[in-house]
Order: sequence, then C-alpha cells, then structure tokens
Amino acid sequence: MTEDNIAKHGKKGTFQISCFYVGEALCGIDIGFVQEINKQVLLTSVPHSPDYVVGIMNLRGKIVTIIDLGKKLGIESTANITDDTRIIIVNSKQEFIGFLVNKVTDVVVADRENVSPAPSNIKGVKGKFFQGVYKYKNKLVAILDVEEVLENE
Repeated sequence: MTEDNIAKHGKKGTFQISCFYVGEALCGIDIGFVQEINKQVLLTSVPHSPDYVVGIMNLRGKIVTIIDLGKKLGIESTANITDDTRIIIVNSKQEFIGFLVNKVTDVVVADRENVSPAPSNIKGVKGKFFQGVYKYKNKLVAILDVEEVLENE
C-alpha cells in the first residue's frame, strides 16, 4: 500500500477485511465500513434510476439503496439471486448503501504493510475502485474503495 493510501485509509497495523465474490472476482471491504450483511433480497424497484441500482429496502425504518456491485464495477451482474446472494450494508457519509454480491466468504485479518497497490485492472475491473490487493491463502483479495465506488452516486 502506498504511503498516500496508508495515510488516507488508516495507520499502519492490522485491519479486518470482509471477503466476498462479485462474479469470479474475490473482493473485500474494510470491516470498518460494514454495518451488517443481510440475506433479505426483497427489494422495491426505483423507476428512472441508474441501471446498477436494483432497488431499495427498508432496514429497520431506514431506506437503503441497493447497488448491483457487479454492474457498478463493470463486470457481470450480481442480480441473479441464489441462496448465497447477500447484501453488504455499508455506511458512507452518514448514508446506508447496500452492495448486492454473489457470495460472502471469510473475514480476514490483514497487515496494512502487506497490502500491495491495486493493479490497473483486476478481473476486468478498473483498479481505481480498489485500495489495493492482499494475498490470502494463495488468492488475491481486491480491497474495495467504498468511497470511490460511491463517488458517482
């Protein structure tokens, strides 16, 4: 991770990554952004919304916009709902947003100093959407930059 990213995303040391799949891409989010992981996929569609907005849901009285993370990242859609499909609710700028993902896997404890800069392209996704990559069990976890993904919201 570059010094700029360390300064921007936290101090040196360890942090936890909630890992999930979007299509074939293994991704992760710094657990500090994650409010909860929800199996509920009963959504209300929103007319005239961008194609990556699959709908909204009521989460204990709060309206949460649900984004098809696959479409937002420019890879395959995650809107094909299965038993593994989950919605990762994140808190960004005092607003709850849900990312529709194919499957949630592990929570990984990572050392910030072992996070490498994101390549320009990860499984067909532009590197700008990621803070970096972390090697875990012979796999690379692409760490999502939540603010960058939501920049055009």
